[in-house]
Amino acid sequence: MSRSNTERAIIFAGGRLGGWALEVPAPGDYLIGADRGAEFLVRHGLKPDLALGDFDSVTEDEMRRISREAKQLLACDAFDKDWTDTELALREALDRGFKRIVAVGALGTRFDHGLGNVHLLRQAQERGASLTLIDEHNEIRLCADRLLLKADSRFPYVSLLPLSLEVTGVTLSGFRYPLQDAALKLGWSLGISNVLEAENGTIDISSGLLLVIRSRD
Repeated sequence: MSRSNTERAIIFAGGRLGGWALEVPAPGDYLIGADRGAEFLVRHGLKPDLALGDFDSVTEDEMRRISREAKQLLACDAFDKDWTDTELALREALDRGFKRIVAVGALGTRFDHGLGNVHLLRQAQERGASLTLIDEHNEIRLCADRLLLKADSRFPYVSLLPLSLEVTGVTLSGFRYPLQDAALKLGWSLGISNVLEAENGTIDISSGLLLVIRSRD
């Protein structure tokens, strides 16, 4: 299925969700509720275009409401699936042709799930799509060549951490602490807590995969 570059899929996962998450979707976005993320959507009066997962985190009454409200439902057995509910949602979004995907509620108290969801950034990049993880305090994306950042008062800090063993040719423009053709290696903290001071900043790299984490305290 071909999708316009302006079309966006928003995945509501089952991690930390709050009122802030309701501000993420815009008119025309395709809403995917993964497990408890689907319950969050219907509880707040939003109809998921797709609800999916094993739904082991919802009650029978909540499941009946999800079934009524969701435009499409894909339920799977919790013991007969290889992927987390969030990865299932990402794979569905990619298979349906979305190139711009945002996941909210993909970070939470379970560090294993949160880190696994960060690793999904690579899967999206390999499929020619961009995935952004957003929670109340963080916005996480991947840079594989060049990334343009616009100043955002919500997230004053910008940290750069390798997702690959090494990232080379790291060059920053518009940042308080510039880098020119630098190398960042897995296990180093050199790229943590920079600040974007210009209205627009750029991150260029020559090789590797770089996590770009915008955050606030």
